[in-house]
Amino acid sequence: MTQAPNKPEAKAIWPLLSLNFFMADMQAGIGPFLGVFLLAHGWQSGLIGTVMTVGGVAGMLMTTPAGALVDATRHKTLYVVIPGICTVIASGLILLSQNFWLVTVSQVATAIAGAAIGPAVSGITLGMVRQAGFNRQNGHNQALNHAGNMVGAGLSGLLGWQFGFTAVFWLAALFGVLSIASMLMIPGASIDDDEARGLDNSSGDGGKVGGITVLLECRPLLILAAALAFFHLGNGAMLPLYGLAVVANKQGDPAGFVAITIVVAQGTMILASLIAMRLAEKEGYWLVLLVSFIALPIRGVIAAHLINKWGVYPVQFLDGIGAGLQSVAVPGLVARILNGSGRVNVGHGAVMTVQGLGASLSPAIGGWIAQEVGYGEMFLILGSFALGSIALWLGFASLLRPACARPHRSSERVAACALSVGVQ
Repeated sequence: MTQAPNKPEAKAIWPLLSLNFFMADMQAGIGPFLGVFLLAHGWQSGLIGTVMTVGGVAGMLMTTPAGALVDATRHKTLYVVIPGICTVIASGLILLSQNFWLVTVSQVATAIAGAAIGPAVSGITLGMVRQAGFNRQNGHNQALNHAGNMVGAGLSGLLGWQFGFTAVFWLAALFGVLSIASMLMIPGASIDDDEARGLDNSSGDGGKVGGITVLLECRPLLILAAALAFFHLGNGAMLPLYGLAVVANKQGDPAGFVAITIVVAQGTMILASLIAMRLAEKEGYWLVLLVSFIALPIRGVIAAHLINKWGVYPVQFLDGIGAGLQSVAVPGLVARILNGSGRVNVGHGAVMTVQGLGASLSPAIGGWIAQEVGYGEMFLILGSFALGSIALWLGFASLLRPACARPHRSSERVAACALSVGVQ
């Protein structure tokens, strides 16, 4: 395979950064505002959480197949364009009717479409900059993605306050069009399809092994997935339920308050993603992920004691730290562990599937706990789930540290999993 430069031309990089900026609001649609939207239409917290969980389960089940398809295809553009169109349409259905089944179908369709976009953009990035440039470019991608989320949320809150939730949908549709346009501006020749899946042609197996089995074959990857599942079991419902708790206490305008929660978190994530990129270059990913796990229990305690419009700042600042660090560390670590295997995107999808198991159960668990015992106790319980993540990360540190470490130049083409999977 002919070696291309690690730094593609700016005419390819700028559309990639633009895609990451605009796709944030396109992927979410009115998702962050769904809870308060349904609450305003008479829904209870338990039923709201259940609908979110159904969508989360659908997305979870699709992430591994989506990753496998991204590895196999040589038309990665379609895995951004088509899901983007579907996401915008699905979000619009909620405005037509708040019937339980229509809302559920909308959330399922949005989750399935979103499951393909993440691995596709990650694979496209890897195919453009290769393993050596992936950590830095992914850090820049995530910073722009968080900036897009922040701008989109701020505009959604303003437009929702002035014109209602219909304006939030139209903003998501506009961002969707701009995302698709950005994707189409990336030259196809700038994406190396073998590099996009981390394939080392000298291995001779073509990287054909895929699916969830990639986790079972690689202990560092399996531990990473389990730690993320514990984290997202607590983290998944924290933002929407915190918004519900404050709005239920009549502490602020629903659309405006949800917008503030997102803006604070995403603004923090911009800085956190850049810090994660720098720290990973010097120390590796182990410490980055440990800090991200520690942020959640602290966030749960603060959320339980500050259910008011001022509590949003420390609560969402900690959300920004945890999610911002993980947005860089998780795809970067998966790419590093599976480098040379040809299974990077299916591996990323498999990790997202297990992670999604926790995230999809979180709204239902949190919603029903809040309904039965109150919001304060619910936040403490959700925050405590991350203690499982911390225990795994510290307990298997001797296995994880080598896999997370910054590789030496001479071994860049060797899959970290192949080196560490045999460690007992």
